[in-house]
Amino acid sequence: MKFNPDADLDTSGVEDTRGSGGGRSGGLPGGMIPVGGGIGGIILLVVILLLTGGLPGGGGSDEPVTQNTAAGNLGSCKKGTDLQSNSNCRFVFYQNSIESFWAAELPRRGKKYTRAPLRVFEGSVNTGCGPATSAVGPFYCPPDKRVYLDIGFFETLQNDLGARGGEFAEAYVVAHEYGHHIQNLYGILDRIKTRNGPASDSVRSELQADCLAGIWTNHATTVPNSSGQPLITELTEDDIARGLDAAASVGDDRIQSKTQGQVTPESFSHGTAEQRMRWFQKGMDSGDMTACDTWSANSL
Repeated sequence: MKFNPDADLDTSGVEDTRGSGGGRSGGLPGGMIPVGGGIGGIILLVVILLLTGGLPGGGGSDEPVTQNTAAGNLGSCKKGTDLQSNSNCRFVFYQNSIESFWAAELPRRGKKYTRAPLRVFEGSVNTGCGPATSAVGPFYCPPDKRVYLDIGFFETLQNDLGARGGEFAEAYVVAHEYGHHIQNLYGILDRIKTRNGPASDSVRSELQADCLAGIWTNHATTVPNSSGQPLITELTEDDIARGLDAAASVGDDRIQSKTQGQVTPESFSHGTAEQRMRWFQKGMDSGDMTACDTWSANSL
């Protein structure tokens, strides 16, 4: 994955609250449920980690986890060249590219696009859905229309879920959460009534968000910034493979196998590894939102 060093970056849609004290500790209150909370049911995973100190047979990563704690505030990311001094500027690239795409795509379809800031936090954060901790994993909060991300999640993705990791694996996760924002703008999230089961509304919503992430991926190398320059200049086959691998790593069956030693489809909330890869790939192949109708699909 290559970023344009000459690109101008827009930090107005990125809120970096790390080091600001975050918010109160504690989970999200009942009834105020974030979407994509724990992109693959990470809440259960973290509970297991806290109780046992780790997962049996974790690992599997073939790329070192990027150390993020020493990097500067994302508000300093103004140019593509700032990546050289602050590797976390890549998250501004992701956010700029994803929002720039949807801000152009939705009006083309007759729908107004409303911005959704990416709020980067560490440990805990206050949200429109209530106080949350990193244990929730990346999530989208419909009431305040924000995507929430603790960058430390990607260490969990690699070290405990066995994902290969890499920049595009990160971009997939961010794009998935923005997929939930698109659903919110279309009123689709109001359709979620059943939250568990292999064909539940929750699973259909999550798979659709994977597909929408694929739609952005299809166009990623052509999405310009406000100056008309492409933000991302190259995605390789290896990048795509890492994105698909990340999608598989957060499949319900993969996580349940690691945390429970067995798979219980009746408790699925996000879809299987195979389903998540397939719907992500479907979006990448088509580049068109009409390919992402998981709600009328007889077979997921």
